[in-house]
Amino acid sequence: MRSDAYPLIVVDADACPVKAEVAEAARTHGVPALFVASYAHRLEPWPGVEIVQVDRGDQAADLYIANRLRAGDIVVTQDFGLAALAIAKSAVALSFRGQRYRPETIDFLLDRRHEQARIRRGGGRHKGPRPFTEEDRLAFLHSLTKVLRGLQDN
Repeated sequence: MRSDAYPLIVVDADACPVKAEVAEAARTHGVPALFVASYAHRLEPWPGVEIVQVDRGDQAADLYIANRLRAGDIVVTQDFGLAALAIAKSAVALSFRGQRYRPETIDFLLDRRHEQARIRRGGGRHKGPRPFTEEDRLAFLHSLTKVLRGLQDN
């Protein structure tokens, strides 16, 4: 399924709310897609999408993805650590809400994640993410389409 001429869209699919949008964008742009999730999550097959299921280990999906990334690939994830690895490999990293992770902001996001984990370990609480909306879905699709068009133009 993988060709050196095309990027691969790789999705951290355990809790991804935009799988249908990724599958459709991949099909429309002729780009292969790979959904990676643990065996604890059931993934529906999509035309043109390869599905890989990995152990239930905490970082199993992230490690699988990180070990297969190449420059120019597109990673869809909410995990800042995986996004940082993707950026280090010159891949594009997008959040489920369409945010593009960038080298100049990823350190801040990783620091914030570490601080929030420290607070939780100490018994503190903080707000979780806001509910995923239709606007988030559209923002993601817009961002992914923009990235795919940019890659096709080059």
